[in-house]
Amino acid sequence: MDFELVVRGGTLVTPEGLRRADLGVVAGQIVQIAEELPDGSTQTLDASGLHVFPGVLDDHVHFNEPGRTHWEGFETGTRALAAGGATSFFDMPLNSSPPVLDLATFEAKRRAAEQHSRLDFGLWGGLTPLNLDRLDELAGAGVIGFKAFMSHSGLDEFPAVDDASLYEGLKTAQRLGLPLATHAESDGLTRHFTAQARVAGGQSARDYLRTRPVVTELEAVQRALLLAQETGAALHLVHLSSGAAVALAFEARQRGVDVSIETCPHYLHFTGDDVERVGAALKCAPPLRSQGVQDELWAELLAGHLDIVGSDHSPAPPDRKTSENFFALWGGISGAQSTLNVLLTDGHFGRGLPLEAVAALSALNPARRFQLPQKGALQVGMDADFALVDLGREFVLEYNDLQDRWKQNPYVGGNYRGQVRATYSRGRAVYQNGQFDESVRGRLLRPAQADQSAP
Repeated sequence: MDFELVVRGGTLVTPEGLRRADLGVVAGQIVQIAEELPDGSTQTLDASGLHVFPGVLDDHVHFNEPGRTHWEGFETGTRALAAGGATSFFDMPLNSSPPVLDLATFEAKRRAAEQHSRLDFGLWGGLTPLNLDRLDELAGAGVIGFKAFMSHSGLDEFPAVDDASLYEGLKTAQRLGLPLATHAESDGLTRHFTAQARVAGGQSARDYLRTRPVVTELEAVQRALLLAQETGAALHLVHLSSGAAVALAFEARQRGVDVSIETCPHYLHFTGDDVERVGAALKCAPPLRSQGVQDELWAELLAGHLDIVGSDHSPAPPDRKTSENFFALWGGISGAQSTLNVLLTDGHFGRGLPLEAVAALSALNPARRFQLPQKGALQVGMDADFALVDLGREFVLEYNDLQDRWKQNPYVGGNYRGQVRATYSRGRAVYQNGQFDESVRGRLLRPAQADQSAP
């Protein structure tokens, strides 16, 4: 067989375990894996001494284009992802202006992504009380699923669902064969605690953390699980911050609820004490937790109860991250470049997380959950999406290493293990030794089994 690319001498991280082997690529797909492939390929990539991971599939980013590209856009956002070993991503429907709530806004975002994204991409459609009658057209356009907020999203044009609209949205998502992702925090409780803090004059980071205790997450998670059970819908719980919330969701799955569970690298790496030390760059919702709560989250992850780690990369311009009042700051963390490094540094080297689990959490599980059979693993027939990683390399993340637009990144200055040397998307070198191929562009990823019959 004549290969277009052979990746030689690397240690492949596969679902079956680690394997020293060569990869043969033709037309952007892996066509053969063997201990030693014959010479004669158009291009040979020496991976000796490196681990070959499936490319990270980041299921949760906010790139905000079109309309708020000055916050972050597909060009800069996908540079950051590629530098961190990612080869595909799903962009959230809010923060772009207007948000993705119907066919026209989906098409506007798709066109922007096709023009500027360096990586393959999926697009979430929004679910709000305003667009329950537009979900069919979003499914027909090819959304990866629907995204709802159970508390205020931060943007009035993307209002939170009430129980009735969440229930109806879950019913429609079930009929369309698509998952519904929800930001699970109790709107009533968070508003109540925030009002109390304001009456008391609270403005500090610690004051903010107190307004969103773990119970606000648990209440919303329980409610979402109940409605998912009643409707039979596929529920995706995004950015869970506590082990208790993960345990609730895992127990529901054990009794038959179709639920997948996501957390983010910042919940695994930082604590509430870091918020007080670092400031605005670590404001998010749900907020960062105590060391004890983080340890419980890690225990759930190591037990195999979590499915996906997505970055929830959500930057904003410096003026939105500058205020003496912590409550007034935009809540979002820039971390698209660091997911794999956190899983390796804190997970594999820190807590003994197997490399196969790192690959599953960052690539295989999101590909399976969101119906992308060509993505997520180093196997024959799959897209040749992979990252070459030097596990023996320790490094300090420097400001100049960052590729996102505003570089307000809380991971800067930290020591990490596992440096990404190169990232290949469908057999093309997107990123290699600090350089980018400016000609590479991604394509829309559509779920394989969803109902695409809607206009």
